[in-house]
Amino acid sequence: MTRRVADKQTDWVRRAAPVEGVERIEAWFHGNAYAMHRHDTYAIGRTLAGVQSFHYRRGKQNSLPGNTMVLHPDEAHDGQAGSEEGFQYRMIYVQPSLFQDVLGGQALPFLEGGVSSDARVAAATAALLQPVHHAIEALEQSDGLAELVRALAAVAGLPGRRQNGDFLAARRAREYLHARHAQHVTLEQLEHATGRDRWSLSHDFRLFYGTSPYRYLTMRRLDAVRRMLIAGTPLADAAVGAGFADQSHMTRHFSKAYGLTPGRWLSIVQGAAPG
Repeated sequence: MTRRVADKQTDWVRRAAPVEGVERIEAWFHGNAYAMHRHDTYAIGRTLAGVQSFHYRRGKQNSLPGNTMVLHPDEAHDGQAGSEEGFQYRMIYVQPSLFQDVLGGQALPFLEGGVSSDARVAAATAALLQPVHHAIEALEQSDGLAELVRALAAVAGLPGRRQNGDFLAARRAREYLHARHAQHVTLEQLEHATGRDRWSLSHDFRLFYGTSPYRYLTMRRLDAVRRMLIAGTPLADAAVGAGFADQSHMTRHFSKAYGLTPGRWLSIVQGAAPG
């Protein structure tokens, strides 16, 4: 990952290592950032600060903090600051073939104007538009892409797919994840264990268990963390022992799941224990 000094005077771009063909960047620019160009991927991003302006499909668009940008493959666009303060954003670049793995031959979703304030799109991009220094596991990214495609298809008005699925495959996936939550589970392992491709499996799992495979795996890891913390295991050891990359990785997921940091949660639990 490339880092530059993040100040108000210097343009900078930070890049994360690609995961399964998806690129992630975070950047800050003043003035003109990019000349007109096009690429064969979706460019999907979030404006974090300032006004992000760009020409797109015969018009000029302005993305404000909290807006989600969805630029369709092969559509020309540029980029510049819409105010003197500059702008900051995160972006992912996704091959249309990954979308088609989810869509199964449906038309690619297209959002007119390239800027969305729809809450469904914002929620679906949360896992994919994390800070670039946050590692994203392949399974987490796969789940995030499936959610994003479904949200974009809904917002674009594409017809929904039939809600049928393979319950036995979903059950095998749940059992596999439950037994191996402390290990690094790859997409290939999950496909092999269930006999189902990753996109169909994501659909099946959500249909029958109400969540994604990665979220199920994460919650089982957090269950293990809580057990270890109550038993007196240090935070860093509990994080690694439960299958997280490190303490920071665990803390992010813990806070997101329970609304408390692990230390705060432990102090409350210990304070409530009988003397």
